[in-house]
Amino acid sequence: MTAIIPKRVILDTNVCLDLFVFRDQRWLPLLNAMQDGSIKALTRSDCREEWLAVLKYPHLPVAADQYLPLEQEFDAYIECVSPPEKSTLRLPICSDRDDQKFLEIARDAGAEVLVTKDKALLKLARKTANAGFYQITTPEKFILSLTPNGAGTATTSTKA
Repeated sequence: MTAIIPKRVILDTNVCLDLFVFRDQRWLPLLNAMQDGSIKALTRSDCREEWLAVLKYPHLPVAADQYLPLEQEFDAYIECVSPPEKSTLRLPICSDRDDQKFLEIARDAGAEVLVTKDKALLKLARKTANAGFYQITTPEKFILSLTPNGAGTATTSTKA
């Protein structure tokens, strides 16, 4: 029996909010893939800290008693990895300096995909792909890639 190596992915903070706070049903196949081990989501400590800080933003529907369960769920599905000492592989520069760290994590963790809704990161998709690094894609497109026929499993409909 051959072991299946999970696809290594990086999720930005907004995708994590959709998954764990807003429970966006469109991203359910992504959560299922994390749960069944077919993908391995990775992060770095500074991104984890950003996640914890964002949970406390007053405009988000997160009560104080939800912080710990959300932190535990995040930690259950997203592995925190240490950055290497110094990488010699140069990345494109993101116009939003706060998002550069997601490019770095994807490079340093050997990720295949960075899943984001951030326009500044998405603009760099061609550059990272052409440089042989990783894909940068939206959650919608990534979910389509999770199924062999590319149909995704987020929604189904039947006609009477």
